[in-house]
Amino acid sequence: MERRLITRGLLAGALAGLVAFCFARIFAEPVIAKAIAYESGRDAAQAALDRAAGLAVAPDGPDIFSRTVQSNLGIGVGLIGFGAAMGALYSVVYLLCLGRVGTVQPKVLALLVAGAGLAAIYLVPYLKYPANPPAIGHSETIKPRTALYLTMVVCSVAFLLAAIWLGRRLAPRFGNWNASLLSALGFAVAIGIVMAILPPLGELSANVQVYGHHATETPLPLTDAKGTIVYPGFPADTLFSFRFYSVCNQVILWGTLGLAFGPMAERVLRPAMRRAETAGGAGVAAPVV
Repeated sequence: MERRLITRGLLAGALAGLVAFCFARIFAEPVIAKAIAYESGRDAAQAALDRAAGLAVAPDGPDIFSRTVQSNLGIGVGLIGFGAAMGALYSVVYLLCLGRVGTVQPKVLALLVAGAGLAAIYLVPYLKYPANPPAIGHSETIKPRTALYLTMVVCSVAFLLAAIWLGRRLAPRFGNWNASLLSALGFAVAIGIVMAILPPLGELSANVQVYGHHATETPLPLTDAKGTIVYPGFPADTLFSFRFYSVCNQVILWGTLGLAFGPMAERVLRPAMRRAETAGGAGVAAPVV
């Protein structure tokens, strides 16, 4: 049974990735194209300033993959692969929760696990380090940015698991509702402390040395030696649209995963549910792990 559920998790995840790709291709890809166009224009303006100052300008390197390949095959393979991987992980978590969270129907449990995955893996880390389009982010900070984001993801998942454990321990004393509120408050306090400790991306040492103190890595207007603006800062509308569509894309992916996996899991678990009904536990699926 475990293998069948994990296989269905892979299938549901791949389907969710495909749906997310369709959304990203229609809505997010034009925004990415605008960000790339801005980056190209800014690089050209910077090269012109460097040449005027008598500095050597390095030639642009060749593109390994064309924009056509990146915007179609690249995004598609990436999202479908990510969806399948998350689907496998999701199904394992589903198995761990099955029969251990009270009288929750398989479809409802599927949505609850999907919502928890969306919150812990994406939304909470996003609050501290939101997604950025091309042209935002400096090559000197790739490693620290990656480490900081992974730290947020690990802390978010760990604190969520701790909150669930705490809620179950407090439930007999305070009741389910109050225990849930207390555990949620504990999660918020713990993750808030982590967010306060971790630095903003603009305050990384490499950024401060070159660009000064800023909250983010969003490009400011490019100026010449006299302080005249020769190229504008990154468009706020493009940044907002990219981040908005990024959130929508993840909501679609995790929502599709939960909605697709629920009926599949129910069919697999139906014999166990019937045995539970016969034994007097109607609607409760027996634990399978």
